[in-house]
Amino acid sequence: MPLLDPTTWQSHPLTGDEYTVTEPATGEGLGTLTLAGAEDIATAARTARAAQGEWARAPHFVRAAVLRRAGDLFTAHAGELRDWIVRESGSIPGKADFELHVAAQECYEAAALASRPTGQVLPSEAPRLSYTRRVPVGVVGVIAPFNAPLILSIRSVAPALALGNGVVLKPDPRTAVCGGLALGAVFAEAGLPDGLLQVMPGGPEAGQALVADPLVPVVSFTGSTAAGRAVGEAAGRHLKRAHLELGGNSALIVLEDADLDAVISTAAWGSFFHQGQICMTTGRHLVHASLYEEYVERLAAKADSLAVGDPHREQVHLGPIIDEAQLAKIRGLVESSTANGAKLAAGGTHERLFYRPTVLAGVDDTTPAYAQEVFGPVAPVRSFATPDEAAALAAAGPYGLSLGIVTRDTARGLDLAERIPTGIAHINDQTVNDEAVAPFGGTAASGTGARFGGEANLDAFTDLRWTTVRGDVAGYPF
Repeated sequence: MPLLDPTTWQSHPLTGDEYTVTEPATGEGLGTLTLAGAEDIATAARTARAAQGEWARAPHFVRAAVLRRAGDLFTAHAGELRDWIVRESGSIPGKADFELHVAAQECYEAAALASRPTGQVLPSEAPRLSYTRRVPVGVVGVIAPFNAPLILSIRSVAPALALGNGVVLKPDPRTAVCGGLALGAVFAEAGLPDGLLQVMPGGPEAGQALVADPLVPVVSFTGSTAAGRAVGEAAGRHLKRAHLELGGNSALIVLEDADLDAVISTAAWGSFFHQGQICMTTGRHLVHASLYEEYVERLAAKADSLAVGDPHREQVHLGPIIDEAQLAKIRGLVESSTANGAKLAAGGTHERLFYRPTVLAGVDDTTPAYAQEVFGPVAPVRSFATPDEAAALAAAGPYGLSLGIVTRDTARGLDLAERIPTGIAHINDQTVNDEAVAPFGGTAASGTGARFGGEANLDAFTDLRWTTVRGDVAGYPF
């Protein structure tokens, strides 16, 4: 029996509109579901809160066992889940396999959180035991996007559950199955008690209700900077924590001693992997002037060599853009860039939702596809003369998510990275990297800092409580 059966994948009725799950490569409907409305979010929060108390009191090894089984199930059902990721999100199979691997690892790492020390014994001026203890926040709201739907849901869902919380997960409707219902099915089979994980696919109305709900004290949001600002503002009004992982326009710096034979593959992967629809995508290629012309020529040749098509039915390097709205944004940024003087070295064309990998040369601060996050397979290339200029260019702009530096002198690369504000830095690698054990997050317009991995998860999904114990009742002057 499949893990995900479209006739039974929603265990309780919702009150929103009916939604057709669509394969972007073909426009074919893969099934239907019902979206959540504001009243459904309220019901889900109440249900998760009612179940959470007993789950928080469960022994740590019980919670850990559920997380380990969930990790095993992502592997056991990899074939079925891979097909959903490929067809629903337009991923190539290799990217789907990466998501499944990370999902399993997130569950295993979260299982280890359940037995982490929960506090400290403190010195005290009074004759008493004084200590801190981490306690679950209660219910965590998770709002996840379409681009890496499984990873960007599970990396909040798994640690939140492991630490004793309930979760209300609102996946993007465009990837409601692989980013939402798949997690619900896996955790149900893993033995998670009923009610703890509520999967509520929905649009902005559902997201707004989740942020505002009084039973949801912590919101974990991944998405655009514009949407993240709205989430952060609303969370602030409601005096709740919002962990925001937002957009980026990450730079890859190629110093004059770089090996171009090695770097072109790295550079192409950074800009074109999953059609550039990744927050860490290399959005700005900063190349030393001595290598610039050859770099543009070779990156353009690489782009022209890549196959674009239906990843479910063909062996391709790039699949479709998620929908027409996103395609229109990419096309508009590229066309306005060439109208502004940028040179189209490769790509710039599309057939239906299949956009060719694109290389732009001759860009500057006024080039739209260089100055803005494109969220598409577009590689703007700009030259620099000195490391100081490279550092200034990389640090310019509102974002601070990821950084790549390519050089034969790793110490020099590390020194340059120290001069550029960023949440993530990679020497001799491109900007798109993710591991379950590593902290993840950006600065400035890219979000509110690292909140995933180890200690960051503890900070994100627990509250720190101070407790004292005396043998006798304390006496006071009145």
